[in-house]
Amino acid sequence: MPEDAIAAEVELDVVGVDSAAAAGGASGLSPGRLALRRLRRDRNALIFGAIFLLLVAACIAAPLWSKHVAHRGPDDQPSSSETVTIDGEEVPILGEFSGPNAGVPIGPTWQGEYFLGADSRGRDVMVRLLYGGRNSLMIGITAAVVTILFGLFLGIISGFLRGITDTFVTRGMDIIWAYPAVLLGIALGTAFALGGLQIGPITIAGDSLILPVLIISVIYVPYFARPLRGQVLAMREREFVEAARAQGMGNFRIMRSEVLPNLYSTALVFFPLLVANAILLESALSFLGAGVRPPNPSWGTMIDEGVSRIITAPYLAIVPGLMVVLTVLSLNVFGEGVRDALDPRGKLRLKT
Repeated sequence: MPEDAIAAEVELDVVGVDSAAAAGGASGLSPGRLALRRLRRDRNALIFGAIFLLLVAACIAAPLWSKHVAHRGPDDQPSSSETVTIDGEEVPILGEFSGPNAGVPIGPTWQGEYFLGADSRGRDVMVRLLYGGRNSLMIGITAAVVTILFGLFLGIISGFLRGITDTFVTRGMDIIWAYPAVLLGIALGTAFALGGLQIGPITIAGDSLILPVLIISVIYVPYFARPLRGQVLAMREREFVEAARAQGMGNFRIMRSEVLPNLYSTALVFFPLLVANAILLESALSFLGAGVRPPNPSWGTMIDEGVSRIITAPYLAIVPGLMVVLTVLSLNVFGEGVRDALDPRGKLRLKT
């Protein structure tokens, strides 16, 4: 056999540690390390994952940009006569005082102050974009975490205990699932925005960022808990669960020590996709006035504010819209890469 043929790529069907050990190049690798190796070879997933991390880093650095570059806060409004210097010329921030362009805010200056221009109130769009991104990302990530926690709890007890517990949980999820996500979010957001939300001694104000987190979490719990329930229903009949029962373990101990660890990979796959959907839903609700409440900025509220000037200042709506698209796209592509990497039936390419 020619040496070139011996040096060809070998495809390994990675089903578990045993199949990994069967290949000399992957001997001793755990399923987690094999998944990480697959992910490292997925260039598209890594590129879009890096894009998402850059967006997060830029939004985290919003106070630095506001203080040291733009010298303005997200809610700072200039006076009607205030100007900014561009190429040695004084230009009014809120536009010309007369003529056909009177009152049109200044466009992108591509310099420190008003890098992306000003909105209709003279606020720095770049500063608000970064601070709005902080709010949108915080709501999306926190809502995804809460969704996963509630989904794991409900999916496990529903699928493992079955009976009346399963009936009660699944019927409740069916009620939530029956409503379109945006319509249910609008209804809950509008209702809670009027008087806030009180849970025992805890009171949440109507303009708090916690409200969108709770609303989005409740809406997406069925989308995560129902697939988990199906997994748990199949898992409870497996040999390792029967062995745990034979050793005298109770139901809750089996759920905690035997079932839950086998669901971590599913939760890891769902997490970036849940974050993307949560950011998208938050933007939609904020655009419709049922999400983040002014004066708090978010990408959705910025799109809403920019629509009224879509003809004279289209960048006010286009820029935050592009941020939403780029964030959701990067998370979806990265999430697909994570799913493929964790797929036990996937193929790992090794050089021999």
